[in-house]
Amino acid sequence: MTPEVLTLSETPWLFTGVMLVKIIVAFVGTLLIVAYATYAERKIIGRMQTRMGPNMTGPKGLLQPIADGLKLFFKEDIIPSQSHWFAFILAPMMILAPAFISIAVIPFGGDIHFTYDGTLYEVPLQITDLNIGVLFIVAMAGLGVYGIVLAGLASNNKYSLLGGIRSTAQMISYELAAGISIVAIFMLSETLSMRGIVVAQQLPLWGIESLSFIPNWYIFSQPLAFGLFVIGSMAEINRTPFDLPEAETELVSGFCTEYSAMKYALFFMAEYANMITVSAIAATLFLGGWGGPFFGWMNFLIKVFAFMFFFIWIRATFPRLRYDQLMFLGWKVLLPLSLLNVVLTGIAILLCS
Repeated sequence: MTPEVLTLSETPWLFTGVMLVKIIVAFVGTLLIVAYATYAERKIIGRMQTRMGPNMTGPKGLLQPIADGLKLFFKEDIIPSQSHWFAFILAPMMILAPAFISIAVIPFGGDIHFTYDGTLYEVPLQITDLNIGVLFIVAMAGLGVYGIVLAGLASNNKYSLLGGIRSTAQMISYELAAGISIVAIFMLSETLSMRGIVVAQQLPLWGIESLSFIPNWYIFSQPLAFGLFVIGSMAEINRTPFDLPEAETELVSGFCTEYSAMKYALFFMAEYANMITVSAIAATLFLGGWGGPFFGWMNFLIKVFAFMFFFIWIRATFPRLRYDQLMFLGWKVLLPLSLLNVVLTGIAILLCS
């Protein structure tokens, strides 16, 4: 006799314990990827640009991220005398928190089952599945800019202020294009749940069972939306060639000019955490999430790491844009294309229905 499958919500104390485990695994896993993303970026860019990467601390430099963290932890923490000290301290945390919160609604695998006390339980590999998960992520992404703006204002430094202002304009410009580009995904999947979007991509192509061996990923049916989302996301997280808010050629170090020690490190942790989040969102929306030839979470991690490698590759290859080019691309190229893609997707759905 097949045992009854129960959800954890029917056993509150077990639900609480499993939820804590999932939160700790997601948080610690993200921190580890953040730490070694810096190592990977140095190694990859060093190889691409024929430069030496970190290779002295530990075997092949594998202890370099730990050494960097310890170094920054023990450096002198300076707060400028003319700064607004409370906002100055708050800003790094405000930019880091939304990146970690967004991880909560991203599914990193299918359901797993375990038996306890003779009862079979079903556990989704996701902290929580909101029915408006995508809107939640977009909202959290919008909050990230407040940390950069606050850092620029609180530093009482003209270079920092200009970096914060640049970030505001850049975020507004590219969040519009990136947000509208994924509307086409909602139209096809008919859900805003991240888990629901992954499940929709596991259905047979065009509803034909004989074509079930072909991945029904949205990157194939929405290539324009995919390109717009990736470009817009790179600009939204200030990755090269869109890192104008921290351009050292004209702004010293932009919004983080006055920061040092661990406060300085928090900004760069936020950058890599945001890169992980964007990679996870792109893998979920366009590459079928955990779907693939391997075990669920392994497929998901492979896709996330592939996107991160792509972002690092772009940094090693392209020069920084001028600010007028940045604004032109956002408002006059990406935004019209994203609107056009939504219209074309709507027409295609009407014709195929």
